[in-house]
Parts: sequence; structure tokens; C-alpha cells
Amino acid sequence: MPANSLVIRGGRVIDPAQHLDALRDVVVRDGVIESFLEESSHLDLPSIDATGQIVAPGLIDLHVHLRVPGFEYKETIASGSAAAAAGGFTSVCCMPNTKPVLDSVDVIAELIAQADRESIVRLYPIATISKGRIGDEAVDFEALAGAGAIGFSDDGDSTRNSLVMRQALEASKSLNLPIMVHCEDKALASGAMHEGDVSRALGIPGIPAEAEEISIARDLMLTRLTGGWLHVLHVSTGRGIDLIRRAKAEGSHVTSEVMPHHLVMSDEWIAGSRTLLNVDEPAGEPGIAGDPNTKVNPPLRTLADTKMLLQALKDGYFDIIATDHAPHADFEKQGKEFVHAAFGLSGLEFALPTCLALVRAGHISLSDLIYRFATVPGQLLNKGTGTLRPGAPADIVVFDPDRTWKVTPDELRSKSHNTPLLGMTLRGRATATIVAGEVRFGG
Repeated sequence: MPANSLVIRGGRVIDPAQHLDALRDVVVRDGVIESFLEESSHLDLPSIDATGQIVAPGLIDLHVHLRVPGFEYKETIASGSAAAAAGGFTSVCCMPNTKPVLDSVDVIAELIAQADRESIVRLYPIATISKGRIGDEAVDFEALAGAGAIGFSDDGDSTRNSLVMRQALEASKSLNLPIMVHCEDKALASGAMHEGDVSRALGIPGIPAEAEEISIARDLMLTRLTGGWLHVLHVSTGRGIDLIRRAKAEGSHVTSEVMPHHLVMSDEWIAGSRTLLNVDEPAGEPGIAGDPNTKVNPPLRTLADTKMLLQALKDGYFDIIATDHAPHADFEKQGKEFVHAAFGLSGLEFALPTCLALVRAGHISLSDLIYRFATVPGQLLNKGTGTLRPGAPADIVVFDPDRTWKVTPDELRSKSHNTPLLGMTLRGRATATIVAGEVRFGG
């Protein structure tokens, strides 16, 4: 019997792409979805018991930092893909702010070859927009797409030259690949956390919301000018998503993403709060003000922003949820003053449980969650994944929405532990992650 053939029995199968929500057994043969059965005991196949659990298309993360090449002390392909599988993700797209940056055919080819050897999930590289990720000169978009890049981004920085951004957006039309923008006016964003009442109370230099919104506005204007495909990364302000909503209404080709931490955490977490917002669920005992594990870019914003972002998700203005998984070594976070600590949170293993809290609170349904975590990312990625339709690749997650677990370093697969959720108990976890019919986690 092939190793990539099995049956998943007794689970509640949810696949928004097929408008499917029913108790079914899922039959996988030779790495693809074969069929759904109401009863499959007659099949002589290896099985996974999913009774009481959810069976869904494998989650897809379009925004991950795996730190390879050049920063393997933070994360490796092996550890990052293990974290992805533990979080229920079967495909991840890795950002190019590496060393060297992903701006040449040779570097992209080498990364893909390394991923083929080391990754336990599907890995797709995102190339830079500009050479060296400096922002002054455009890359060869066609050559990088041919080498396997699934999009282009100068993530970590905005592409400072508007002409280069125009060239990128024009290239996106012929290549049908997104220009994935980190929107931040660097000169204005010179602080360490959101600028507001909390930053002033803590005496920490702030980053105004306008630093993000000014850059979003510029890139939306260039999108209108070119007719290209703009994908706005990690939107963190209510005004930012409102700008995107208006651009969509005007007919611009714009997609966008929201991070789980921007939906359930605010700048109050930097002051020591440990309550998941919008769900009224305590995540743990109060923390220490200025915890460097709460430092992220774009920063945790106000409670009002979290509510506006959540409403935009419910109204369909956010296309996807992504993690912006940004691992760092302990010495870059622990023992550091907040202003000197590295920006970034680990996200792959926490996205599902934190978003399931939004389901329990009645903000979104399980089907809505899977739609934004799998269906739409699959459509944007255009690799045939994100669905359990017969004939599709058997990329599947089985998760228990009620399983509780404590966040400890030993529980995590990521090489890095930079999360303010350490020590807290979360509810909801993947129990099996399957890629091309092969169990890569749990089972």
C-alpha cells in the first residue's frame, strides 16, 4: 500500500470551496483526494480517527520568515516547516529579507533545492521587488518568476522609489503575481511601539499609525495608475483597511491580509495585559510592562483598531489571514530593553488557537476561518491547494478546536520562542497535518 494513501474517519469535514460541512470519511490515494464516504470500514487503508474533530484543507500561510539563507541561528527550514506542520499549515511562502536576499535566480534555485531536502511542508519563495532590497533598482521580475518566485516583496522595508514600485506593479499584470508590500514610512516610523496613550505612559518612543497609512495610500495610487496587483501585508490600522476598502470599491486589484495578533492583542499587552481582546478570554497572568516579546512591526495598535480590523474581516475586506511568523534568537529579545529588542513575533503555532477564540466568541464561523486560512490563500497561490475537492492534492489538517495546551519552549517546534503567549494555556490545536497524503505532524 503506498505510504501516501489513507482514510480519515469520523470527522466534521469543512471545505468552503465546495460549500461542504458534513460528517464524512475522507479517502486519500496516491497523494490526492479520492472521495468522501459516509462509511469507509470496508477500505483496507491506514486510518486516522478524527471523531469529534475538524477535517479541513491544509492551512496556507502567504507571509512567513524562515530566515534562510543567512540567519539560521533564528530558524531553519527544518525547524520552520516543523512549526508550520504543528500549526496545521501545509504550505508556506517565505519572505526575501535574508542574507543574501532573494533577488537572483541562483539564490531562489538554491533555496528551492534546500527546501526539497529539508522542508516537511510545501515551501514557496517570494523574491524581492528591488535589487538588494534597497529600493532603488527593480529586479528581473520575469526571470525570478521563471525560477519559482510566487510574488515579490521588499518586506521589512517599503520600496522607497515610486518608479520601481510602478515597474513592479506593471510587471504583476503580465506575470499574474502579487506585489506584496510592507507599508511603512521609515522616517516617520522611528519608534518602538504604537504612538498613543500607552506609549506615552510607558515612556517608549512611538510609531504613529500614519507611518503605515501614508505608505498604503501611495501604493494604492500606483495600483490605480498601473492596473497591477497589489497585496498589502500585515495591515494593522482601521484607517489602513478603510483605504483598501475604498480602493477595491473603485475597481483596483488589491488584496490584503490581517495578522492574528492584531485581532486579539493591542498596545495594552506591552503594558502587561494578557487578555485576548474581542473574545473576553484571559490568556494568562498579567505580564511585565515592556515585555520585548510584545514588540512587533507593524506594532500592536489600539483596542479601537483591533475592533475595526475584526469588523473588516467579518465584512470581507481582508482576503486572508497570515501569520508574519518572525522568529528571533533569545538573545535578540530576552534581557533587552524594549527599544533595543528585535521586532517580530513567532506565529505559525499560535494562529489557529488564537483565531479559534474568535469563533467561540461568535465573530466568525469555522467555515469563515478556514476560508481565510486555506481557501482564499489557495486561490491566490494558484497551486491547486486550499480545497478537498476530489483530484486535489491531499493537503489536509485535522484539528481539535477544544484541545487545551500550555505554551512552553518544549512544546514548540520553532527554533525561536519569541511570543508573549509563553506560559499561557491555549485552546485548539492541530492533531494531524498531511501533505500530499503523507502525515507530517501528529496522526
